Amino acid sequence: MQSPGTMPVIEFVVPLFNERDSLPRFHSQLLEIPLSREYTRRFTYVNDGSTDDTQQILLELAAAHKDVQVIELSRNFGHQAALSAGLDAATGDIVISLDGDGQHPPSLVPEMLKLHAGGCDIVQARRIDQKKSAGILKRRTSRAFYWLLSSVGEVEIAEGSSDFRLLSRRALDALRRMPEYHRFLRGMVVWIGFPSAVIPYEPGLRIEGESRYTYRKMFRLATDGLFSFSLVPLRIGLLLGLGFILAAAFELMYVAYFWLSGYRERLVPGWSSLILILTVSSAINMILIGILGIYVGMIFREVKRRPVYLVRSKTP
Repeated sequence: MQSPGTMPVIEFVVPLFNERDSLPRFHSQLLEIPLSREYTRRFTYVNDGSTDDTQQILLELAAAHKDVQVIELSRNFGHQAALSAGLDAATGDIVISLDGDGQHPPSLVPEMLKLHAGGCDIVQARRIDQKKSAGILKRRTSRAFYWLLSSVGEVEIAEGSSDFRLLSRRALDALRRMPEYHRFLRGMVVWIGFPSAVIPYEPGLRIEGESRYTYRKMFRLATDGLFSFSLVPLRIGLLLGLGFILAAAFELMYVAYFWLSGYRERLVPGWSSLILILTVSSAINMILIGILGIYVGMIFREVKRRPVYLVRSKTP
């Protein structure tokens, strides 16, 4: 909370994983952001279990700049957990989260601050023209995911939404009251319902190296988002069951027609229809058991109340 007579603090929260080569240049880009004199800036870097020299470079930055805070997690917990660690530690009046690879352009920050000054507690950056930074498969699967989540989920998330966003202090405090283990921050931020704005951006090229966000990680994030913000998969069973009942009723009427018309001899017993029915019903049961298993597994992880992340070290 901002004290009377003090300048508001803008805090940048940056999760990192093996960004040794890009980190110095990225920090320089943050320092070059043109801010009015009414703001002071602070930086919180979260090392998500990097296996290279990222931690050493972060410690050197913290030693050289008193406004840099470094949080080192005990292992790699994943992007959402690392980002949550940074948001939990943030004390700024305005918090801006972004990735440290250069694809989230820091030059967008002044425009975000203008929208915040206009009354927006949340300013969400939305990717456009992803041809430079993503292949056709990634673009199409991303588009399909956001369409599906907005169609069946509790929240409507704009296509291309990222974890590049501005949060006011009160929006961040509200977000931190959501303790779930399976974290999909893009949906959680929308769910809290504070006044918001969406600002488009074209992703830049990575400063160094290639993206480490694999399809496996994207699939895990997508499933967390879908199953955390929608109960529709559980209702699929009702629709499949209804369809199966209608098919059975149609077959019953078909057989009754031959019986009532006196053409019983035309009813040739066959195993194909029986096998088809058993196969379809078994498939439906397996699908429903799998969906229920996912929800039960998520509940199991929630009730254990394990922390989302563990901190190994933290600079003052």
